[in-house]
Amino acid sequence: MTKTHFYTASSLDGFIATEEHSLDWLLTQDIDQDGPMAYTGFERSIGALAMGSSTYEWVMRHEDGRWGYTQPTWVFTHRELELPTGADVRLTQADVSTVHAEMVQAAEGKDLWVVGGGDLAGQFADAGLLDEVWVQYAPVTLGSGAPLLPRRLDLELLEVARNRNFLCGRYRLSRH
Repeated sequence: MTKTHFYTASSLDGFIATEEHSLDWLLTQDIDQDGPMAYTGFERSIGALAMGSSTYEWVMRHEDGRWGYTQPTWVFTHRELELPTGADVRLTQADVSTVHAEMVQAAEGKDLWVVGGGDLAGQFADAGLLDEVWVQYAPVTLGSGAPLLPRRLDLELLEVARNRNFLCGRYRLSRH
């Protein structure tokens, strides 16, 4: 059965990006990309992505306009954004339930990844469509910025790992 994951990194004080939507603080941290609960293994299980526009724009700037994902990607935005050449990137204003159904179809049995941000993941959770939250806590505090999840969710801890300087946790959403 296809699962929908919010897989992200967070500062210890609960922010996934600075107020300027920067992830530079994250890129200086020591993590083993092939280690426990790391990106490389997780990404292999993913068949489709959902992404907020701020995350999308950061990826495009950081990667100099190159698109590093092979999976079909839905970008939630109310603006026209430049699309990378040769990539399956779809701009959408649809509700998460409609997009989720399209993602499941496109993923062909693989799981779904809500890449960012926290509010988008919260919208999937509000619709009952988010199954797990994976957080890699970096040894840094930001003091302010984009919150990990800007709403209350009850979670059950499934797995914990240390990956070099990161504390990694995988949680299942509790459905009451």
